[in-house]
Amino acid sequence: MNSKVSKFASLIEQKKSSRICALTAYDYPTARILDEANIDIILVGDSLGMMFFGHSDTTMVTMEMMIHHTKACRNGVQRSILISDMPYKSYDTPNSALTNARRLLEAGADGVKLEGGSKILPQIEILIKNMIPVVGHLGFLPQSIKEEKKYKIKGKTEAERLEIKRDSILLQEKGVSAIILESVESDLAQSVTNSLEIPTIGIGSGKNCDGEIRVINDIVGSFPWFKPAFAKPLYSISDDIRNAVKKFKSHTKDETN
Repeated sequence: MNSKVSKFASLIEQKKSSRICALTAYDYPTARILDEANIDIILVGDSLGMMFFGHSDTTMVTMEMMIHHTKACRNGVQRSILISDMPYKSYDTPNSALTNARRLLEAGADGVKLEGGSKILPQIEILIKNMIPVVGHLGFLPQSIKEEKKYKIKGKTEAERLEIKRDSILLQEKGVSAIILESVESDLAQSVTNSLEIPTIGIGSGKNCDGEIRVINDIVGSFPWFKPAFAKPLYSISDDIRNAVKKFKSHTKDETN
């Protein structure tokens, strides 16, 4: 077992003992702070498309962006598991998935995350065969926003519930290390969690997953222009920045008088 794979094996043990805490990071100082705070997982998320570049969704994110930010975060991480999102259209085929996942691991990622279920099983299979740790992502898939038209809760219909349950089992059978459940009805998320040996990590899916993941900007309040209903800010760093800027301006102007 290589060192990257062994890191992820600990997540299965953690499912039995304590909840998993995961946050996103896109730069060195944030990644280092999270690592020093002993966060379990740091995700270099394609949410950087909105949080870092100001795009309206994740579909504008490229491999070059993900590699750049993965390298930056790697320099700040010593202990936490560092996962990188595979961006939109970077894993359309098994061969492209393998090529691009290797690029992310070369940039410093311990593993990669892909969105989808049965449609991407060949991609997941080739990654696992090549000893690349994979985290799955079911429920609402942000990279499908153009098809979905809007963000929505999944699992409201029987067809959606059956699909998510089926796909979670398929992903586990293929060897993924964990599954993100995004915007899934809470009772369905609990049912999926109870049916799996691997951990589930929820975002907007209730409190009964094996862990939680949040976008760092949402919990520290550094992106006040959009606040997801499920992500209550625990701080308002944007207010602190504004106040610091006001003090700097006042101090600077006073010095010239």
